[in-house]
Amino acid sequence: MRPENQSSVSEFLLLGLPILPEHQGVFFTLFLGMYLTTVLGNLLIILLIRLDSHLHTPMYFFLSHLAFTDVSFSSVTVPKMLMNMQTHHFFISYPGCISQLYFYIFFGCVDNLLLAVMAYDRYVAICHPLHYTTIMREELCVLLVAVSWIIACAHALLHTVLLVQLMRPENQSSVSEFVLLGLPILPEHQGVFFTLFLGMYLTTVLGNLLIILLIRLDSHLHTPMYFFLSHLALPDVSISSVIVPKMLMNMQTHHIFISYPGCISQLCFYIFFGCVDNLLLAVMAYDRYVAICHPLHYNTIMREELCVLLVAASWITSCAHALLHTVLLVRLSFCADNVITHFLCDLSVLLKLSCSDISLNDLVIFIEGGMILFLPLVIILGSYIRIGTIILKAPSTRRLLKSFSTCGSHLLVVSLYYGTLIGVYFLSSSWDSKDIIASVMYTVVTPMLNPFIYTLRNRDIKQALGKIFCKPCCTILTMNLSFSPLRYVSFSLCILMTYYEDT
Repeated sequence: MRPENQSSVSEFLLLGLPILPEHQGVFFTLFLGMYLTTVLGNLLIILLIRLDSHLHTPMYFFLSHLAFTDVSFSSVTVPKMLMNMQTHHFFISYPGCISQLYFYIFFGCVDNLLLAVMAYDRYVAICHPLHYTTIMREELCVLLVAVSWIIACAHALLHTVLLVQLMRPENQSSVSEFVLLGLPILPEHQGVFFTLFLGMYLTTVLGNLLIILLIRLDSHLHTPMYFFLSHLALPDVSISSVIVPKMLMNMQTHHIFISYPGCISQLCFYIFFGCVDNLLLAVMAYDRYVAICHPLHYNTIMREELCVLLVAASWITSCAHALLHTVLLVRLSFCADNVITHFLCDLSVLLKLSCSDISLNDLVIFIEGGMILFLPLVIILGSYIRIGTIILKAPSTRRLLKSFSTCGSHLLVVSLYYGTLIGVYFLSSSWDSKDIIASVMYTVVTPMLNPFIYTLRNRDIKQALGKIFCKPCCTILTMNLSFSPLRYVSFSLCILMTYYEDT
């Protein structure tokens, strides 16, 4: 948010290596040769590992990712250095410098983490050779690499945003904090709504964490559908935690200000977890499509490594999506108006407050943001249209009921999420209280309802609940307790859980 017309620096001077002018040609040839060797050598490694099935092992899988990172890391710095040597043009623009810094940190961090992963792989191979194939299975390898890329992306994002903020002098900006007006609630109703939203938030956190715990503990739930559901529960908890605590604190303390770094951080994580939610809904729709339309090949298609890859791709794509919009927003300036007519730092509201040219932001939102939103929606609609045509070819009551029980909960979540999201951002011409209330639906209400929607008519989840809660109850009942009310409560709980499991 550093206006270009308020900054005396729009580009930087890269002095380069301390080389005498008469030695420039020699060093240019040397570094060009080193760069070409780096690129061709690492690409050859990737190609060989890709083509030779004997090299499809964990060690070479990690090596191929390390080679790709090495190529990328060199390509971020060396071409610019060579161009400066040849043209004697030592300037680099402000956006170019920030971009180079981000990718330099990003690929450097990936390199660092992959070296640690490869060290762990060698440790298992040497110290536990008999269990190597069991420990270093394909899904663990994919997960380790995906985690390395996600952590590196977050690491680079953090330092880039902090640097951009540092390069924006405070005395050149008239806005250092924003006013979050919050929900359009009368003062006398603040206490009631505070209690309501606190209850909803606690229900969201406890309900989704319970789903994650049940899926983790019950081996019968170790299937692709519940694997995706556990990952959907995590961003639901996270997106509520990004928004609701600040909203509750504002209601209670009546301190409705949020600092500039706090607003940017909230926006970044809000976009990030919202995008993860969006992509995971599409992944779950594809899973349901395979389960209904290709039931005989379900285990072959939805194998464990593909599930891990789809989830990892969702998180990585969301991280890049959040980074893109956050960095583009940070480059804008805010002059006088700092009142946000919302209960969170929403991208569309902040863009309206900016006094800079937001044409680039609008273009990126229209192209990239539209793809991120509508491509998963097309996948979801296409999956369910295909499911519908398959069912209608041979209609039967049993098949309809089975399909509804399999897809009904997911369809309900999709309808709630996309219905309110499209209503707010695409069907509303002006931002008003109705849009703010609708925003509560997909940021607060939908994450709270997801545990109930997915478990209310789900026999597997109810059986897992019964196993978790009835065992402690039965243990208490078998104990020789003198406190009879405790035994009575335990017995009642067992009866209720047994009834809940059977219905």
